Amino acid sequence: MTTPLRKDAARNWERIVAVARELIDDGTPLQLNDVARHAGLGVGTVYRHFPTAEALMETLASACLAELAAHGEQALADDDPWRALTGFLSRTVQAQLTDASLAPVMAAPTDTLPRTTELKAAVWSAGERLLARAHHAGAVRADVTSDDMVPLMCGIAYAATLHGSSPTARVRAAHHYLTVLLEGLHV
Repeated sequence: MTTPLRKDAARNWERIVAVARELIDDGTPLQLNDVARHAGLGVGTVYRHFPTAEALMETLASACLAELAAHGEQALADDDPWRALTGFLSRTVQAQLTDASLAPVMAAPTDTLPRTTELKAAVWSAGERLLARAHHAGAVRADVTSDDMVPLMCGIAYAATLHGSSPTARVRAAHHYLTVLLEGLHV
């Protein structure tokens, strides 16, 4: 059981997370000293809450990871394996474009926080099970594996980021690229 933070410590934690979110959303590399400066807090305060930039980045990504894991579980209840898979992939690519903390956390070879490891495993597992269901139903090409899906999805997000002039245009482009990809995967 964790002890609740004092009110001032909880405010500091929230301020650190809010400033880190602003920085990462603006494309600024996450440095704890910069977060402290922008938050108007001492560096020691930031380090007491987040000993590493990775821990802070994982904290930022945790809500999105939890949402993706929950969506994956909901998709597994869909009677149509193809619709379930495509819905999950659509949600995943949208998350990659709308949450700047997601890609670096998903790509990290190791995790700082145990909760991050759990959430990433839940997202991967849901994706693998959704693809397996689509294979079993004969809805997806047999030669497509879950190992193929990760770089394909990352490629879509990367291409949309390069070619979209605004957040809305990037999401629209990503969904178009995903549609083209899915048409190639569908049997």
